[in-house]
Amino acid sequence: MMPIQMVLNKGKVPVKIYSEDVDSKSLDQLTNLAMLPFIHSHVAAMPDVHTGIGATIGSVIPTKGAIIPAAIGVDIGCGMAATRLSITANHLPDNLKRVRLAIEEAVPVGYAIHKSIQAKNSTIKALDKVIEGQIIEKHPAIGKMMKNPYKKWTQQLGTLGGGNHFIEVCLDENQAVWIMLHSGSRGIGNVIGRYFINLAKKDMEQHLSQLPHRDLAYFTEGAQHFDDYVEAVHWAQEYALFNRREMMRFIIEALRKPLPPFDITKEAISCHHNYVAIENHFGEEVFLTRKGAIRAGEGELGIIPGSMGAKSFIVRGKGNPESFCSCSHGAGRKMSRTEAKRLFNQTDMEQQTKGVECRKDKHFIDEIPGAYKSIDEVMANQSDLVEVVHTLKQVVCVKG
Repeated sequence: MMPIQMVLNKGKVPVKIYSEDVDSKSLDQLTNLAMLPFIHSHVAAMPDVHTGIGATIGSVIPTKGAIIPAAIGVDIGCGMAATRLSITANHLPDNLKRVRLAIEEAVPVGYAIHKSIQAKNSTIKALDKVIEGQIIEKHPAIGKMMKNPYKKWTQQLGTLGGGNHFIEVCLDENQAVWIMLHSGSRGIGNVIGRYFINLAKKDMEQHLSQLPHRDLAYFTEGAQHFDDYVEAVHWAQEYALFNRREMMRFIIEALRKPLPPFDITKEAISCHHNYVAIENHFGEEVFLTRKGAIRAGEGELGIIPGSMGAKSFIVRGKGNPESFCSCSHGAGRKMSRTEAKRLFNQTDMEQQTKGVECRKDKHFIDEIPGAYKSIDEVMANQSDLVEVVHTLKQVVCVKG
C-alpha cells in the first residue's frame, strides 16, 4: 500500500499529496488553495498532480458555502466512458486503419460539429429547456459569446473536441475489445466556464487583492450569482455526460462496418473528472470539486487512462476517506505542450506509438507519450485508493 507521500502545512488546512513527483508551481497552487477560509478538513492531491489554470490538476477540494469556478475550469464535466464488446483481438482486421477512419468519419473532432443535429430528440429536449429558457435568459452574454449557440451545442453533441481528448479501441488482459473515450462539454461548457470565472472575479473585484491568487475568485452561497452558477455548471456536466453517450452510440454503429457482428457485453462505465458535486465527508456536507480526479467510492468503477502509447485501467474504488473517495484521472502531464513540441519530433512520435493505429504527424507531438508521467508509477502511488479490474492496451487512437 502506498500512503500519502507528502503533506503541506503552509495554509489554513493541510494538503495531502499522493506523490513525491510534484513541481514547485503545483506546490504553490496547492498552498494557495489551502489558504482559503472555506476549505473543509484538507485538500487532497492525486498522484497525477500537475500545474493547471486556476487550480492544480489532480486536486480534490472540499468547500463549505462557496464554489471556485476556476477550480472546475472551462472543460466542465470532462470525463471518460468505456464499454466492452463481445469480440476479441482475433476478430480485428490485420490493418486497423479502416477502423480508425470509420471512427473519424462518424465523429467530428477538434472544433468541428455535425452537419445537422444527430443526437436523440429526447436528449435535445432534456437539455434545451434549461440552457435556452433559464441560463441564457438570465445571462444573455453567454449566448453572445457563441455564434448561434443553439446550433453549436446541439450539433456538437456526439463530437470529440481536441487536445488530450481521444477515442480508442483497446484490448484487455483477456484480449477482449473495448471502446474507450475521453471528452467533455465542448464549446458551450467552455463558454459557461469562462463567463462565470470572469463574473466571479468581477463580483470580488474589491477583494481580489486579499486572495492568494486572483484565479481563486469564488461565489459564496446565498450571493447574487451562486445559484445561477450551480445551475449552469450542473447543466454543463449533464451535457458532457450526454455528449459521451451519443459519441459512444455513433462509434458502435460505425464499427459495425469494418468489424464482424458484435454485441455490447458490459454496460458503459462513465465518470466525470472535472466537476463539482454535493457530498458528505468527515461529517459535513460539502461542495466537492474534483479537478482532474474521479470519484472512487467503495465498489465504484472508474476509468484511468494512460497516454496514447501506454496502458489504461478500469478500476474499482476503495472509498478511502483521506482522498475524499477519489483517485487520479490519468497519467498527468510532466511537461507543457510547448516543451513537448520543443523536445520531440515526428520520429519520436512514431517510435513511442509503435503498434498503435493513430495519426503520427507533427500536429499531435504535444500529446506524445513522453510528455506524460508513467502511468505505472501513478497507479502504484494510489494502490490504497483503487484496485485494478482490467488493464487495457490501445490498438487504435483517434485524437482531435
